[in-house]
Amino acid sequence: MDFQQLEKSTVRKVTLRLIPFLFLCFTISILDRVNIGFAALRMNEDLGFSEAVYGFGAGIFFIGYFLLEVPGSAMMTRIGARRWISRIMVSWGVIAIIMAFIQTPLQFYIVRFLLGVAEASFYPCMVHYLSGFFQTKHHAKAIAGFMIAIPAANAAGSPLSTFFLQLDWHGLAGWQWLFILEAIPAVILGIVCYFYLTDRIEDAKWLTQDERNWLLDVTNKEALEKQKVKKLTFMEVLRDRDVLILALGYFFWMFGYYGINMFLPTISRGLTEKTGLSLQNIGWLLGLMYLCAMVVMYLVGKSSDKTNERRYHVACCLTVSAIAMIISVYLAESSTVGAFVMLTISLCGAFGAYSPFWAIPPSFLTGAAAGGGIALINSIGNLGGFFGPYFVGFVNDLTGSHNLGMIILGVSMIVSACIVVLLVKQSGKNKTVKASSTLEQTG
Repeated sequence: MDFQQLEKSTVRKVTLRLIPFLFLCFTISILDRVNIGFAALRMNEDLGFSEAVYGFGAGIFFIGYFLLEVPGSAMMTRIGARRWISRIMVSWGVIAIIMAFIQTPLQFYIVRFLLGVAEASFYPCMVHYLSGFFQTKHHAKAIAGFMIAIPAANAAGSPLSTFFLQLDWHGLAGWQWLFILEAIPAVILGIVCYFYLTDRIEDAKWLTQDERNWLLDVTNKEALEKQKVKKLTFMEVLRDRDVLILALGYFFWMFGYYGINMFLPTISRGLTEKTGLSLQNIGWLLGLMYLCAMVVMYLVGKSSDKTNERRYHVACCLTVSAIAMIISVYLAESSTVGAFVMLTISLCGAFGAYSPFWAIPPSFLTGAAAGGGIALINSIGNLGGFFGPYFVGFVNDLTGSHNLGMIILGVSMIVSACIVVLLVKQSGKNKTVKASSTLEQTG
């Protein structure tokens, strides 16, 4: 087998082995994270929660996430991704089931906080895990392969969640069944994960010896080339300037993204009251919106890999998302269809930025430093996931409208786009891309 055939067969096997399974795991993760938005359509009324209470509870998930993200990633580097991802999935599945039995705001806050603690470091573990099995030139496409789970989970979960909301079995309300039925797969997949994933290339018996040797050779060469550009330890990366700038940009992005995502079902119900759409129809409509976002996410990841450019792909997507979000506010009163079109474009932009953004850290970080850097970016960024929903809930209660909150969320995403572009200008696109191009020549 010649070199090109060996590379092609190895990448294909790695992709087929890892991406579909991680896609499925991440889909369940996203369902358990955002189904709170659908549950709120009935839960808030049943339990007497105001929008401020709901916004705080929806967002406090990210405080737990923030506190345990970096320690969790450090633990992952010690015991291996396979064991750590398995532990995460089983524990969050159990806690997500407990969500079905909350009765008071305090219980709501505590369980959502614990859910964040349980899930902390799940995403950076997967990104770090994939970076050990894929060359840099394939990172954005590989990351997009499982991150498509975010819009896919929303596309499938929207009609599924609205269906569960209408159940009334054994004295439990629909929103309670929603939490239970969407959490059970996490426990099952967590157990399967322990036996399915392989921590190291050397242990990947599903590759031939030649394929393992080739993959070890190219990934080791890449690691050495990256270290020539920037060699950092786990602790040093937590103070690295590029990592901190990416974390700041991600914070403003998540502030805007989760602010709209957690309230989108509620916003959609308000927009569709004029047309008389049923709850189930709202679910199908939201599913279609997320399906469009899934397609855009794949195309942007493919374009980013083809051009070997990351920052401007991210900035353009976020800017389009922000502008569409703000326009939707002004169309809401005059054109429900127009408002939904703009919200769909906004979702497409927000999701499109994911794969090129998360291809940036592995382009200059390796080993434990990569795990620590990705975890720090994700943990600080996801604080925006707390402040966004809480801010929107507070403003909605104060003004009786989503308009002002949506405008500020849009501005936040534009700020994120500016920060990501600033990173290119100050830290220099060339030093990471140069390393990447050198690796392609040596690979």
